[in-house]
Amino acid sequence: MPRGHDVPEAELAVLRVLWDAGEATRRQITDRLYPGGGPAHYTTVQKLLERLQERELVVQGGTPRLRTFTAAVGRDELVGMQLRGVADRLCEGSLSPLLMNLVSSRPLSEAELDELRAFVREQSRKHRKEG
Repeated sequence: MPRGHDVPEAELAVLRVLWDAGEATRRQITDRLYPGGGPAHYTTVQKLLERLQERELVVQGGTPRLRTFTAAVGRDELVGMQLRGVADRLCEGSLSPLLMNLVSSRPLSEAELDELRAFVREQSRKHRKEG
């Protein structure tokens, strides 16, 4: 399955733990997601980790006695993959309608507007250099 397909909320919760921690054991992830949880929660986390590994979103490390897990994809990379998927499905691959709807969905703060302007200027510079 391609990495960019939808990531269910439960799998996203595991990725958030790994993004925050950098690396964690199955037990540490379970304790973060289900404080005071029991064996069923541990099994749930195991299944989520297996799915994420199959999709190449998480990698396993450590030793056979103490396995650790790390996100194989950063938060920004996953956001990009998810948004490209939405653009492909809803906008026939065009990013403009998606971006315009995102920006107009709620008022942007001055800081967000400044960041967006800087990003557009940088993209324009890159485009002129390539063209």
